[in-house]
Amino acid sequence: MATVHQFEELEIWQLARQLCRKIYPLTFEEPIAKDFRYKDQIRGTSGAIMDNIAEGFSRGSKHEFVHSLTTAKGEAEELKSQLHRGLDIHYFSAALFSELYADADLLVKKIGAFINYLNFSNIRGQKFKERN
Repeated sequence: MATVHQFEELEIWQLARQLCRKIYPLTFEEPIAKDFRYKDQIRGTSGAIMDNIAEGFSRGSKHEFVHSLTTAKGEAEELKSQLHRGLDIHYFSAALFSELYADADLLVKKIGAFINYLNFSNIRGQKFKERN
């Protein structure tokens, strides 16, 4: 596996960013725009996925990265629940829901696979590079 130097190189961060870019504009449209609580929740959750990936990457420790990735995975699962709520109250069409849900579900799976990879790797992280 190639060495990753910046979080922007991570496929999971790129996918999280793409998903956030799909969700955010929807929050400016009716009826979501007027539902302040839902709007804030779905914006926050979609942004938190990519933010937690970036933060964990920058911590310099495999264990801290895995911890942040589990948080990002949890946020992605929360987003799936918010999408269900949006569908149930007719904020999304069934087709849009299916697209967004599939994107979020793929992200959950890829984050989970990356966590599994890190847990079984000998990578320790930059923080421990010069330590025995």
